[in-house]
Amino acid sequence: MESVANLAELFPSTAPSTTGTNNSSELGQDDFMELMVAQLENQDPTNPQDNTEFLGQIAQFSTVSGVQDLVDGFGSLSSVLYANQALEAANLVGSEVVTESNLGLLKPEQTLDATIDLPANASGVTLYIQDMSGRLVHTQALGPAQEGNLKIQWDGTDAEGNALPEGQYRVSSEAVIAGQNYALPVYTHNEVESVTVDSTGGVLLNLDGGAQVSIAGVKSFL
Repeated sequence: MESVANLAELFPSTAPSTTGTNNSSELGQDDFMELMVAQLENQDPTNPQDNTEFLGQIAQFSTVSGVQDLVDGFGSLSSVLYANQALEAANLVGSEVVTESNLGLLKPEQTLDATIDLPANASGVTLYIQDMSGRLVHTQALGPAQEGNLKIQWDGTDAEGNALPEGQYRVSSEAVIAGQNYALPVYTHNEVESVTVDSTGGVLLNLDGGAQVSIAGVKSFL
């Protein structure tokens, strides 16, 4: 009597289904038990299946089933994390964030705020504001400053105190450190206007200046 084919040969590469209705390309737990019993009933009595091989087939089924359960679990966890991230990002609407950009938006009757990154104590710091054509519209001496983050506010006026039109402006800065002039990184503060969830489940913040940045691209939340 010929023995039934080895379960490892019958077991497909797709994950086993644990639902009541099995896909024709999947082997569920009930199918596995039926095949196992059939293999025992139809094995050659003169050449019974080795116990080690039989246990190995059961272990194979359990391993594949366990791995699929783990994959399904991670998929569910990923969906939950994305949903939580979207909810947290939605709470940021109306608040300000600091990004790598030095472009800021001047709004009516508001200041344009930014943070200057000082790598060391400076004997003097100077702030520069340019419009989007590259024209220098404002220069301000801020005096000496300590190492760290120096927050600044520009009221939107030029050197003569005239109010400049609303819109985007570029902020830059220089400092005198140990007798040498250095250009310093400047990061503007931008308001979060809305939140977008892209096709991959990633969360993007839409800023008031028109820029779009991921949560990971935010340096700090204000």
